[in-house]
Amino acid sequence: MVATEENSALFPIFVLTVMALPLVPYTVFKLFHAFSKEKKNIHCQCSVCLSSGKYRQSIFKRISNFSTGSNLTLVLLWIVMMVLVYYIKHINHEIQVFEPFSILGLEPRASDSDIKKAYRRLSIQYHPDKNPDPEAHNYFVEYISKAYQALTDPVSRENFEKYGHPDGRKGIEMSVALPLFLLNIDGASGGILLLGIVGVCILLPLVMAVIYLSRSSKYTGNYVRHQTMSAYYYFMKPSLAPSKVMEVFTTAAEYMDIPVRRSDDEPLQRLFLLVRSELNLDHKNIRQEQAKFWKQHPALVKTVLLVQAQLNRESAALSPALLGDFRRVLECSPRLLEELMKMAILPRTSQGYGWLRPAIGVVELSQNFTQAVPLSARKTAGGFSEGIAPFLQLPHFSEAIVKKITRKKVRSFQEFQDLTLQERAELLTQVAGFSAADSQDVEMVLEMMPSITIGIKCETEGEEGIQEGDIVTMHAWITLRRGNGLVGALPHAPYFPFHKEENFWLLLADSVSNDVWLSQRVSFMDEGAAITAATKAIQVSKEGLGSSLKEINAAVKEAVEKVRNGSRLVMGKFQAPAEGNYNLTSYCLCDSWIGCDKKTTLKVKVLKQSRAGTRAGDLAGEGLTVEDKIEDKEDEEEEGFDDYESEYSEDDEDDKGTNTNGVGGNVSVHEEHSGSSSDGEE
Repeated sequence: MVATEENSALFPIFVLTVMALPLVPYTVFKLFHAFSKEKKNIHCQCSVCLSSGKYRQSIFKRISNFSTGSNLTLVLLWIVMMVLVYYIKHINHEIQVFEPFSILGLEPRASDSDIKKAYRRLSIQYHPDKNPDPEAHNYFVEYISKAYQALTDPVSRENFEKYGHPDGRKGIEMSVALPLFLLNIDGASGGILLLGIVGVCILLPLVMAVIYLSRSSKYTGNYVRHQTMSAYYYFMKPSLAPSKVMEVFTTAAEYMDIPVRRSDDEPLQRLFLLVRSELNLDHKNIRQEQAKFWKQHPALVKTVLLVQAQLNRESAALSPALLGDFRRVLECSPRLLEELMKMAILPRTSQGYGWLRPAIGVVELSQNFTQAVPLSARKTAGGFSEGIAPFLQLPHFSEAIVKKITRKKVRSFQEFQDLTLQERAELLTQVAGFSAADSQDVEMVLEMMPSITIGIKCETEGEEGIQEGDIVTMHAWITLRRGNGLVGALPHAPYFPFHKEENFWLLLADSVSNDVWLSQRVSFMDEGAAITAATKAIQVSKEGLGSSLKEINAAVKEAVEKVRNGSRLVMGKFQAPAEGNYNLTSYCLCDSWIGCDKKTTLKVKVLKQSRAGTRAGDLAGEGLTVEDKIEDKEDEEEEGFDDYESEYSEDDEDDKGTNTNGVGGNVSVHEEHSGSSSDGEE
């Protein structure tokens, strides 16, 4: 019985070991990840952002950020482990070394008379005739009697001296670390034990796996439902206007799950009156249009109105219940807009091209959504060709302030940025009526706004000129500069209650045919990942050209230095189209700022195929190069690139004849600025 109890006492040790094996490495990983991860706390310091409260780390907010499911589970498991450690430390059934002198309470080398006296004293205390306690009886038989025997009986003493126990050599005892109640089982309890083992070891993991797979099957890797992706794919059209992109965006299944409550009817009616001018309703038949709007699915109506509440900064008019739905809409929006962008640039045509017009519309919607600026602000008005939207993202600015600035012949946001610090301060204080603190807030935001420079070239490997069917490699270095010297930072977005990182989309497109040839998302937040990606890309490219190790290391070192100075390398491949001249445009679009986009023009001449063994049947077996000629030109407005402008601007006629026959393999690049992009080329 004692042996059984001693064996069952090993069960907590067994449980502790099983828990510690995965828990300790996972905890070390979490702590290392938490301390090594760079905190993205470089955000705008203007008074509007600080007063918004989303960057304020109160004790309650810190607790809320920590109180995730994984963190709470981790803490709970550590508490269980501490309890087990405490229990094991104070457990009664400890395995002890047999020490007869210690059991009898004697010093080593005690005399025989002392041994007999100690035995009589303990017998009075633990003998079954004197003490009816079963534990006292067991202790007397197993310890006191054997200790006395080991010190007085010659044979027992010899066994103790040789084997450490008066009973002599003891065999190895094998036991199972299970609790005592599982070891004392009969026929009935054995069946219950079997069912318990099957349930815990087989059925429970199976049920958890089924639940996990059933839930995860509804979502993509970006945690967007497949039903949403299907809707976006169905409604995405090549001619989708930017103003119509929001109608596609609001069809997400995530928004259809928003609860519809009767108590929301009156607040939604009031919100409708506030944002009605932004709903693209036909004012000639306003009653019919309003009735048609309210006949839509209730969840869709609520989503549209909540999105308009964000764009028009009307969240203060929402009821407490609608505020919860409002935050849910905003929280889902970044990943939904990212997936909507992927649907726009998804290769659809026979040449594998995406669509440019809806892609620009998605980015514009993301910009307005982040900065809480209505889409109508992009309309040409008040002498501003790009609208007043770039101004409205600045702190303390309103439409009335912009009208005052117009009187001083500031006709574009770029002109406003190009003013000297003193000129801009005088304009804001004397004309707009700003205080010195308000003017300082504007300067802070202008210093946070990114300025993009693109250096792009197309080349193939091992050949001169581009011939139809060649696999062309595009190399683009995107450089970001800010007035405050930062590279990665969170955008000024006081009306967006969640942390929003800047993302840029690089598109190589033909604006006339509406085709996107190449696309890639670029981020300036993670410098380490950018260095790794650039290093790998340069190594692969140089090894393909047969460069020496010294040349590869030099190129890698140069690329790493560029990344650390605020540049990102973007590489992609595309198959050269049919023979002719192509006026391509590379767009670098920011999803967080209005007026910070950049585009460069790329003239590509594709020759008729004349090389033997190129691309006819083996496109993957041969690298191709192109002789690129980069021509630096001053930035100028050209009618041929007005396709990029939002539909809210006045569109000019598209440039014709961009796909004419030519004889050459040169690629020329010149840049055209949109918004606050600075001059220059990488």
